[in-house]
Amino acid sequence: MAGENEDEKHYHGHRQRLRARFLEAGPDALADYELLELLLFRSIPRRDVKPLAKALIKRHGSFAEVMTARPDRLRESGDLGEASIVDFKIVEAAAKRLARESVQHRQVLSSFKDVIDYCRAAMGYAEREEFRVLFLDKKNALLADEVMSVGTVDHTPVYPREIVRRALELGSTALVLAHNHPSGDPTPSKADIRMTEEIVTISGLMGIVVHDHLIIGKHGHASFKGLRLL
Repeated sequence: MAGENEDEKHYHGHRQRLRARFLEAGPDALADYELLELLLFRSIPRRDVKPLAKALIKRHGSFAEVMTARPDRLRESGDLGEASIVDFKIVEAAAKRLARESVQHRQVLSSFKDVIDYCRAAMGYAEREEFRVLFLDKKNALLADEVMSVGTVDHTPVYPREIVRRALELGSTALVLAHNHPSGDPTPSKADIRMTEEIVTISGLMGIVVHDHLIIGKHGHASFKGLRLL
């Protein structure tokens, strides 16, 4: 290209090679920062974005944590424009919708890996605790997925009677409980265990079964059923 300097030739060539590798070898052949580069190409057309991609990964921890970071935290770097932030939020929304579609209209208990993947996509990287309930019908198909409360970094208020009331409204006969630990450690606390026991007791009085309680961390999960706590 006439008038193009060596730096511009370099990043154009790099972009072409990275796109080709993505198409030919697939996303698993790319490092986190390279996948992030591909996204940044859209909103930053005339710049070497590799240093920015690496800096974002270093600051936030991973590709997923960049995508799920709050917009105000993304702006703190000073190098990221609004167009890039919007692209990141679109990717996050798309990932959550795809994960949700995988558990809708299916028997939840026969596709439990999809449930865990969905919960991780929905709240695994949230900075505050969220408590959500998957309300199931008689065939264990998903009726509704609702966030019942949002709390702080290490606590969220849970109201068992409100959960049961909502289950009765929906005609739900079974529940899967889920909440996240922003610390990353999915180990159930004593408070988690006590709260789950209370929900199980109150639900049981109304003929509603609690199949499991999942605790979601950034890099793993804990199942009350798997731990024999249910």
